[in-house]
Amino acid sequence: MKKTRFFIAALGAATLLASQLTHAQDKPRVEMKTSLGSVVIELDRTAAPKSVDNFLEYVKSGHFEGTVFHRVIKNFMAQGGGFDKALAQKATRAPVVNEGEAAEKAGLKNDRGTIAMARTNDPHSGTAQFFINLKDNAFLNSSAAKANVPPQCKVETPPAQCARFGWGYTAFGRVVSGMDVVDKMADVPTGSGGPFPTDVPQTQIVIEKVTLLTK
Repeated sequence: MKKTRFFIAALGAATLLASQLTHAQDKPRVEMKTSLGSVVIELDRTAAPKSVDNFLEYVKSGHFEGTVFHRVIKNFMAQGGGFDKALAQKATRAPVVNEGEAAEKAGLKNDRGTIAMARTNDPHSGTAQFFINLKDNAFLNSSAAKANVPPQCKVETPPAQCARFGWGYTAFGRVVSGMDVVDKMADVPTGSGGPFPTDVPQTQIVIEKVTLLTK
C-alpha cells in the first residue's frame, strides 16, 4: 500500500511538473526593466509562435538593451525596440510573417495591455519593434482590417498594391505586471526628436534590460 501511495504521489508530482514545463514553453515570461520601472510580459506561443520566437531571439541577443520607446501616443500605444538613445535605428534580423489572424482566432487581440508587432504598410515587415496597447484598439485587429478592404481589392485578380490590405497587427503576448509603468509612459510630454516630427518622449524612456524569466 505504501509503495502504491508513493507511486501515485510521484506520478502526480511528475504530471504537475510536466504541466508547468509545458506552460513555461507555451507562455514564457520576460521582465522588461525600463527607466520608469519594470514590466512583466507573458508571451503566447500558442497564438503567435513565430512572433514569440522572433521576440525571444532579440531578447537573448541583448538587442533591446539601451533602446528607447521612441513613439508614445496617449490613449493609443507605446512603441519601442528599434532605436537607440541617439534615435538611430538598430540593425535587425529578417522579418516574420504576419500572424494577426491566427492570434485573433486564438483569442489574443489588440486589447489594452497586449504587446504586438510593429510594422510598415507591408503586413509581413515586422522585426524588432513592438508596441503595447494603452487601450482596446480593435481597429488594429485582423478582422477589422479584412472588413475594411477597399472595394477595388475585392475582385478576382486584385492589383498588386492590394496585398497590403486585409491584415491586422499581430498581438503576441500581454502585460501581467507593471501596466502602471506603461501608463506612466503616456504621461511623458512628447514632441519631435531624431527623424520623427512628433510623438517622441522628451524625457527618454529607456529599456535597460529584458530578461527571460521562464525557459
